Amino acid sequence: MAAALAPLLFLPGLLNDAVLWRAPIDALADRAAASVADLTLDDSVAAMAHRTLAVAPPRFGLVALSMGGYVAFEILRQAPERVTRLALFDTTAAPETDARAATRRQGMDQLKVGRFAGVTTRLLPTLVHASHVHGPVGEAVKAMAERVGGAAFLRQQRAILDRPDSRPLLPTIRVPTLVAVGEDDRLTPPAQAREIHDGIAGSRLHVLPECGHLPPLERPEAVSALLRDWLAA
Repeated sequence: MAAALAPLLFLPGLLNDAVLWRAPIDALADRAAASVADLTLDDSVAAMAHRTLAVAPPRFGLVALSMGGYVAFEILRQAPERVTRLALFDTTAAPETDARAATRRQGMDQLKVGRFAGVTTRLLPTLVHASHVHGPVGEAVKAMAERVGGAAFLRQQRAILDRPDSRPLLPTIRVPTLVAVGEDDRLTPPAQAREIHDGIAGSRLHVLPECGHLPPLERPEAVSALLRDWLAA
């Protein structure tokens, strides 16, 4: 008899949708029953986590990137008994810095008086490795942002700004945990991934070369292989 598929819940980042995770989900179709949470509807990580838990399987593995990582930590605060394993990509457990908060608020203020620009070609180098700015990866990032839209962007930014400090949570995490980050991530650089790894006993850390903030799009085969190994742990 075939083994049952493992329930996996994927959490996107800011201005991302299910396309972020399409390649790993397809690659793991023989191992996992995947679903992707909608993180566009709420303006706090607590509400995002509550909404996600309401429709999630009774127990599940969590795979999260960036803002999705903040929601993953909140899920672990609200219902730790439901999480069987954890994979965190390009995120941080720390709260927002004053400098980043100021930049976010500036972007939010600009949107309130103008048109939502989404992710522009000028912004792409902060999100993906230089080799991916021009081509299908860059186009996919811009298309996701356009689909998510300005109203959801404002809600997500408010949630990110007000997120709690998750560093005290790290020592309480006891499930198999993968921490991965793009070597060239400019938004949540490898030092922040190492802080998470150091805080979660027994976690595995992997740094992906020639990769920025969005490994599922930039390095889909490597991400799929990492997740397959993680599922076997």
